Amino acid sequence: MPALIRKTLTFVETTFIEGGKAAPVPLTLIGAAAVIRNPWAGQGFVEDLKPAIHDAAPGLGELLTGMILDAAGGAEKVEAYGKAAIVGLEGEVEHASALIHTLRFGNHYRQALGAKTYLAFTNIRGAANTPVMIPLMDKHDEGRRSHYLTVHFAIPDAPAADEIVVALGASTGGRPHHRIGDRYQDLRDLGHDLNNPASI
Repeated sequence: MPALIRKTLTFVETTFIEGGKAAPVPLTLIGAAAVIRNPWAGQGFVEDLKPAIHDAAPGLGELLTGMILDAAGGAEKVEAYGKAAIVGLEGEVEHASALIHTLRFGNHYRQALGAKTYLAFTNIRGAANTPVMIPLMDKHDEGRRSHYLTVHFAIPDAPAADEIVVALGASTGGRPHHRIGDRYQDLRDLGHDLNNPASI
């Protein structure tokens, strides 16, 4: 059965001044969330999560991707992206993980953006009003530190104990006055091979 959605919401934050200095280009952070009934609620320990994942995740990925693109004004406006889920207190962290750590969810977003990097994520358990924190990274370059950002908002009445909040996040650029460089310079300074940064 597709996800039973109680409500959706879109969060949009635009920064015009950072550190007392006007941003060269205003930065917009976007979050799109769906509050759904936990498909495994009341069933005790469920060994095989796959049937419900296949039922719920694709529709959620499509819905939330559309919400992000509408708020951003198109895929070309999105430079960084991420995902998150919060399961209510009667659920398992595995339930939150199940709905966002499947290509049936994330590939809707990744393909819509033509993205190359993986989706940064958080997946936790919490009560209503637990902050939704969606870490972001550049959609093409995971080492571009200017785009290490976090979309941060809360839903006062969600998740209920038998619900899951599933969310996607986006930014239209990097931090307004980023000046810590990219990870590649650190790797060069430390003498690491850029093609083997972990030196394995």
